[in-house]
Amino acid sequence: MENATATRGAEQAPGRIVAAWAKNDGDAFAAACTEDATLILPGVYLKSREEIRNFMTRAYAGPYKGTRVHGDPLNMRYLSDDVAVIVTQGGVLYPGDEKVTPEREIRATWVLTRKPEGWLIAAYQNTPTATA
Repeated sequence: MENATATRGAEQAPGRIVAAWAKNDGDAFAAACTEDATLILPGVYLKSREEIRNFMTRAYAGPYKGTRVHGDPLNMRYLSDDVAVIVTQGGVLYPGDEKVTPEREIRATWVLTRKPEGWLIAAYQNTPTATA
């Protein structure tokens, strides 16, 4: 199940999101997702690549304009040759931020699936690490 040829590349999938975010590019963000991908953020539940594209395009024109994201891998495992789960910790960096502030820090779960076009996000969910 876990050989280098079959699994190589899944760990690169979050980097596609970081690159798309750096360009504030909703199309590139959505291209990293499967057609039926889910994206769950606090107060947000999206159920397709098109919904994700529309949401991120609006967000980059509004509250996320000029922002970047950062995430460090905490855990990665392969469930099969074509499915991987990555857990990251990071968050949104606003202009002038050197690191993610505690109130914006999140942990995220990425469910990735290998398709002919490469590793894509099938499901993404994040949770703030700050406690009330």
